[in-house]
Amino acid sequence: MSEEITNNQPAAASANADSAQEKFWYVVHTQTGHEDKVKEKILTQIKVQNFGDRIFNVLVPTEEVVEVKQNKKTLRKRKFFPGYILVEMILSSQSYWFIRNIVGVTGFLGDPYPVPLPEEEIAGIVELTTVTDGKPKHAVQFNRGEQVRITEGPFKHFVGVIEDVNESKNKLKVMVTVFDRAAPVEVDYLQVEKIN
Repeated sequence: MSEEITNNQPAAASANADSAQEKFWYVVHTQTGHEDKVKEKILTQIKVQNFGDRIFNVLVPTEEVVEVKQNKKTLRKRKFFPGYILVEMILSSQSYWFIRNIVGVTGFLGDPYPVPLPEEEIAGIVELTTVTDGKPKHAVQFNRGEQVRITEGPFKHFVGVIEDVNESKNKLKVMVTVFDRAAPVEVDYLQVEKIN
């Protein structure tokens, strides 16, 4: 197994040339729901086993979202890729088995030949994870033509159809019927609920 992994590396000059290899990001499959635990175990074991020169970063891509449950707004983190984490490392037989032996890890994407993520792909994921404009996204996404019920404000309990979605401002234009006439009403994402 060690030969397969070492020979698969584009920057490897020989089986013993770990220092000549480049670091890349790899996708590691974990048990779903254990991504954060696996990340903590990897970081702890890096310190204990002195692997800081081969494993550099562990990322669980998440975003903050707002949910409304029982008329209460709650902020939570949502994982982009449940069951997966990203690890920046120099792939060798030792670093491969170091990660594989962590409790909760089920394998690398591409096993038995882990494939590094392209740089532009990882850059996009890291940017999505680190960009914070102070506004969390909403867990529920709305589309034009959907029917919603207004839950707050002067038009509470009115039912209407979404005419326009402004994601940057988290606003919707909803057409409701008032006195037998269709009227546009601008509401916040948190002021409506979808009708199933």
